[in-house]
Amino acid sequence: MSRDARWKALLDLLVERGRLDVEEAAAELEVSAATIRRDLDQLAAQQMLVRTRGGAVVHGVSYELPLRYKTARNASEKQRIAGAVADLLAPGEAVGLTGGTTTTEVARALAVRDDLTSGTPALTVVTNALNIANELAVRPQFKIVLTGGVARPQSYELIGPLADGVLSQITLDVAVLGVVALDVTYGAAAHDEAEAAINRLLCERAERVIVAADSSKLGRRAFARICAVDTVDTLVTDTAADPDLVRGFEEAGLRVLTV
Repeated sequence: MSRDARWKALLDLLVERGRLDVEEAAAELEVSAATIRRDLDQLAAQQMLVRTRGGAVVHGVSYELPLRYKTARNASEKQRIAGAVADLLAPGEAVGLTGGTTTTEVARALAVRDDLTSGTPALTVVTNALNIANELAVRPQFKIVLTGGVARPQSYELIGPLADGVLSQITLDVAVLGVVALDVTYGAAAHDEAEAAINRLLCERAERVIVAADSSKLGRRAFARICAVDTVDTLVTDTAADPDLVRGFEEAGLRVLTV
């Protein structure tokens, strides 16, 4: 197992359990305790966990995995959601994409759509996510608009007043929003307040808003609010979503698609 694979496995276990023991982690990953101690020390140095005697704990309720360690979590659900979201977007539209693993899958689904292989442009994509712009920039039929700003390494998103300046000058047909939490009462939210502010601007510039979120994000709260739930037109999630939560979103006026 490579170091990156071990780190991802350790961080996934930590998010799931809240606490890790060196010996238990070593047994589960089939590596030595010394290797796990070294991994935990290096992850702690990057402020991705808090080292304890004999193990590690998460930073707290707002704990956030960097994007490169989240890509395989609920991967099949995210791909189904992404395909359904891509089908809601029409050729020629101006689409805002926030950063995140699910919205990255939306970009990939758009890139392989047969009816978006040509056009002038086939689609205009506005994003503050460096990785999404990088993946789509090689598609000449897409017009890619990347906001300015300062890169946030956890999510590859550009944040700050430079991004505000670009977004205040454009109008979007639809914004596709990736979130870490969506709740009927507390709305859509992110871990970081600057990231939430850019996402909020994208929503404000759009005629309609689609939230792409797997079922693990529903009924949860996070630190930084993006928008109220009545700002959202459509929620696309997976079939594991709690029926009571789905009903609550529908009663709040959202169109909910489960895939």
